[in-house]
Amino acid sequence: MPTFLAPDGTRLAYHLRGDGAPLVVLPGGPMRRSTYLGDLGGLAAHRRLVLLDLRGTGDSEVPADPATYRCDRLVDDVEALRVHLGLERMDLLAHSAGGSLAMLYAARHPGRVARLALITATPWALDMPATTEDRLAAARLREGQPWFAEAFPAFEKWLRQGGDFDPRFIPFFYGRWDEAAAAHAERDEQESNDEAAGRYGSEGAFDAPATRAALAALDAPVLVYAGELDGGPRPGLAHRTAEVFPHAEVAVQPGAGHYPWVDDPKWFTQRTAAFFARGAQVH
Repeated sequence: MPTFLAPDGTRLAYHLRGDGAPLVVLPGGPMRRSTYLGDLGGLAAHRRLVLLDLRGTGDSEVPADPATYRCDRLVDDVEALRVHLGLERMDLLAHSAGGSLAMLYAARHPGRVARLALITATPWALDMPATTEDRLAAARLREGQPWFAEAFPAFEKWLRQGGDFDPRFIPFFYGRWDEAAAAHAERDEQESNDEAAGRYGSEGAFDAPATRAALAALDAPVLVYAGELDGGPRPGLAHRTAEVFPHAEVAVQPGAGHYPWVDDPKWFTQRTAAFFARGAQVH
């Protein structure tokens, strides 16, 4: 398992999958170990995935200072990984909450990003959260499912009033609820660092006006990817996110939820591989 040192001396780990030009991958959660990403539905057949375990998650060390779990502080770790890999510029893919880290990285180091894919990423860094109504509207698209009648009232109450997460809500995050989705969902509790997650978006993490201004000048092509059935982001929010970038395109995967590579690996792999293939050669 390869490792490298962050600027503050924390030893961070990453995992390699596949062959070809490197594609750096930032996990979501927030602060979930990278194993839930697997090989991203077969994307490792096209690129060498470099799956980063963010500090305090997976095989990476717990930092001495827990304040460094904050999203803007993690940008230095991503830059240290780029330097460690010896890449002048890198292709970057980020899932879910990792999308905000990727946006902050691109804003601070625009010349180091060759291509950027934001996979079902709610743009907290742009002060554009998925709203309760977004999530409920997406959930209602599942009305024909056998688990919907029992799960939806509790899901709505949770979104409006808060409280503990109920496992009955999990199917809303997948495009189809089958054995593959259930097996993927089982990993969640063992893979997340709750303390780190709580600090990820804490006060001071995001400066939306500054980030928007920086990303408006980003030369790199950007893919903003949404699942048709996902509540965060819904396709409309993905389109609004794309408007922040000068060179962005939107992909909406039919029938997909928050984990599109689980819902339809072939569709996901073909679309993302084609996007990165346009950048072609090694950076």
